[in-house]
Amino acid sequence: MSTAQQQLEGFLQKYSPDMEKLGLSAIAHLKKRLPGAICMVYDNYNALAVGFGPQAKASTLPISIAFYPRWAVLFFMFGAALPDPDGLLEGKGPKIRSVRLTDGMATLKSDAIDTLIAAAVLQSGWKLTPKAKGELVIQSISAKQRPRRP
Repeated sequence: MSTAQQQLEGFLQKYSPDMEKLGLSAIAHLKKRLPGAICMVYDNYNALAVGFGPQAKASTLPISIAFYPRWAVLFFMFGAALPDPDGLLEGKGPKIRSVRLTDGMATLKSDAIDTLIAAAVLQSGWKLTPKAKGELVIQSISAKQRPRRP
């Protein structure tokens, strides 16, 4: 039986090489940025989504990233209440806001995104533990999926 990490890598291999590389890099970056995070993986119909939070409960995941065939999006699950001085957050719903990673890792590693991540962690009451290992959980795999390549 394969490990959760091997399964995640297999999900990303369905994408183009560029998107696979972005996925591996983005997830590794967020794991490092959010030490001790429970990473919940959802290989859904439309996209591969990975949520990051303090517990293995979807309702407690303040940050997630989703990979589509042509782009990736960073979601802030309670983003409507976050300060956004740079005007990066998109969305009009009552809770969720997002940022499309138009420049891939450059966008994700920007100071403005780091500030949003820090605010989302603080807002959720999540206490990051620098030496904590974290956990990767494959939460769901949809039997039927859209093509992962453009």
